[in-house]
Amino acid sequence: MADRKPIESWLTDMDGVLIHEGVPIPGADAFLKKLRESGKPFLVLTNNSIYTPRDLHARLRRMGLDVPIDNIWTSALATAQFLDDQRPGGTAYVLGEAGLTTALHDIGYVLTDHEPDYVVLGETRTYSFEAMTKAVRLINDGARFICTNPDETGPSTEGPLPATGAVAALITKATGKQPYFAGKPNPLMMRTGLNTIGAHSESSAMIGDRMDTDVLAGIEAGMQTFLVLTGLTRPEQVEDFPYRPSKVVDSIADLVDRI
Repeated sequence: MADRKPIESWLTDMDGVLIHEGVPIPGADAFLKKLRESGKPFLVLTNNSIYTPRDLHARLRRMGLDVPIDNIWTSALATAQFLDDQRPGGTAYVLGEAGLTTALHDIGYVLTDHEPDYVVLGETRTYSFEAMTKAVRLINDGARFICTNPDETGPSTEGPLPATGAVAALITKATGKQPYFAGKPNPLMMRTGLNTIGAHSESSAMIGDRMDTDVLAGIEAGMQTFLVLTGLTRPEQVEDFPYRPSKVVDSIADLVDRI
């Protein structure tokens, strides 16, 4: 197997890699500081579409982590870019929060429930039966079904929460239509992210805590992959998957010296 090129740019997941339940993971600050000082392109990624990059910048800063707004890439941004490429100036009925609606507004989309081009489902803590019913009817009437990410559960201090993928399954069951997922593990999110920072997959690395999203997306985008054990995937689960990361490390602290 040919040697990989040196890593010149870094993509890292946020939850489970840099923070856990609102607390920075040891080594995260040192990793981000060294990245900023190195001048190497980098992005912090999240499949969560609730927050705008500005919101996430402020939330991370309160935790003591300094991530510039332009270095944050969300599934909402990836979804918006995908729709802008597919159907510029289109219309959408959106189930989601400010992170998603702002991203769609920024590309010039009109949000409407009158014959929209798309039904776009994102993360929210206030899914309503009325909104889901409207989404089902619009999809049945011909709207295309787009979803920010396939995560079926999300973390909280009280335990797992139903997430976007779970609600998408409900709508699919009611319509018979599968959504197109823009977020991880779709390599689209990685490739569009790399494009925003002018990076190339052959000299980039992806750090994540989930084999089924982070590592898979990195592999499919052609990047080196690092699995950290501070999140969802446990060491004994790695062998359950038919693919492997480039390297398994205990935490982000073990990668500071790789920059």
